[in-house]
Amino acid sequence: MMRTRPLKVALLGCGVVGSEVARIMTTHADDLAARIGAPVELAGVAVRRPSKVREGIDPDLITTDATALVKRGDLDVVVEVIGGIEPARTLITTAFEHGASVVSANKALLAQDGAALHAAADEHGKDLYYEAAVAGAIPLIRPLRESLAGDKVNRVLGIVNGTTNFILDKMDSTGAGYQEALDEATALGYAEADPTADVEGFDAAAKAAILAGIAFHTRVRLDDVYREGMTEVTAADFASAKEMGCTIKLLAICERAADGASVTARVHPAMIPLSHPLASVRGAYNAVFVESDAAGQLMFYGPGAGGSPTASAVLGDLVAVCRNRLSGATGPGESAYAALPVSPMGDVVTRYHISLDVADKPGVLAQVATVFAEHGVSIDTVRQQGKDGEASLVVVTHRASDAALTGTVEALRKLDTVRGVASIMRVEGE
Repeated sequence: MMRTRPLKVALLGCGVVGSEVARIMTTHADDLAARIGAPVELAGVAVRRPSKVREGIDPDLITTDATALVKRGDLDVVVEVIGGIEPARTLITTAFEHGASVVSANKALLAQDGAALHAAADEHGKDLYYEAAVAGAIPLIRPLRESLAGDKVNRVLGIVNGTTNFILDKMDSTGAGYQEALDEATALGYAEADPTADVEGFDAAAKAAILAGIAFHTRVRLDDVYREGMTEVTAADFASAKEMGCTIKLLAICERAADGASVTARVHPAMIPLSHPLASVRGAYNAVFVESDAAGQLMFYGPGAGGSPTASAVLGDLVAVCRNRLSGATGPGESAYAALPVSPMGDVVTRYHISLDVADKPGVLAQVATVFAEHGVSIDTVRQQGKDGEASLVVVTHRASDAALTGTVEALRKLDTVRGVASIMRVEGE
C-alpha cells in the first residue's frame, strides 16, 4: 500500500544539475512514487537569482533564503547541488539538525569534510548519500560501500574527469597539441572558461579521496592525495607512448600497499597499455577499474558529468533515502574502522618513462646508466636518437619507488651532458 502523505524534498541549487533533478521529479512523479512507496513533493528550491525563468518549477517554490528553507522542520530530504565548501557545509549540517536526510553531489566538500558530515548525520540519525559526487551517472559509490562490503578492495584505478579525458583523447587521435585540444573542449562545452580545476587535477583528486576512503575503510582527505596536472603533456609524449603500445590518461589511482599496512591516493598523467580496458575510454566518458580479492577485476563505465547523467545519480540516492525514511532506517554511514595511514608519494612503486635532451657524443649513455644504477633504479629499455651534436634519450625503467626516481632525476640534471629533462611519465596498468 502506498502512503498518501508525500515525502517533502528541498532542492539547494537549480543550475544544470538541479534543474534536471526538478524536471525528473516532476515528469517521473508516478514512477518515483511507486518505487518509493509514497509520493515525493518538491517543497522548495533555493537559488541565487530568483528572477531567472525556471521552466516546470512553480515560482512560489523559489527562495533565496536557503537557511530558512532547511530549517523548516517538515522536510524529509534536502538535495544539495550548489557545490563548494560554504554555505553548503553549514546548510547540510543545519538540515540534519532540523530532521532532514541529505543527498549531495558535492565532491569538494566531501573530500575535505566528509568525516564531520558523516558524524553529523549519525548524531541526528539521518542519511548522507552522495553517489553523484564521483563519476556522474556511473554507479560506483554504492557498489563500493555495499556490493563489495564483504570483499577486500586492493586497487581503484580510474578516469574520473571527462574534460581531461576529452583533451587527451583528442591529442592522441589527431596529434593536436594541448592548447588546441583544450580550445576545442571549451568550444564544445566540455571545459569551463577557467579549466584549472579539471586540467590541474583538483577535481579528480577530490574524487580520489572519496573513493579511497570508501574502498579502504580509511579516512582519506583531499590533502592526502598527491596531484599532478596534465598541462605539460605534449604531442611528443603521445608519440613515445605509441611506440611503447600505450596511450596517456589522467588517472586517479588508489592503492592498498602490498603488506596491507597503508594506502596511497594519487592523480597524475600516466601511460597505460592499449590492451588495458581504460585505454579504450574515449571522449568525455569516465571509467573506473576496481581490483579486489574475491570479485577480481571490475570496470564501471559511462558518462561522468552533465545535467541528466548527474541528476540520474541524485535521483537514485533520493529513492534510497526516501525508502529509508518510510522504514525508519538509515543506510550505510562512514566506514573508517581500518584507519590505515596514507603513505607519501615517495613510497609509490611503479615504472617510469623519462625523456632526456643530451649531448650527442660518446659516453653519454654510460653516464646516464650509472646514475640510474647508483639510485637503485633498473633500466628496462633505452632509445637514443642523435643529430647535429644534440640527441634525445628515452629511458623506460623497471618498477621503482617514486623517491628513488626523484633522486635519479635530480642527479641527471647535474650532469654536464644532460641538457634537460624533457618529460617524466609514470607507466601504469601493466
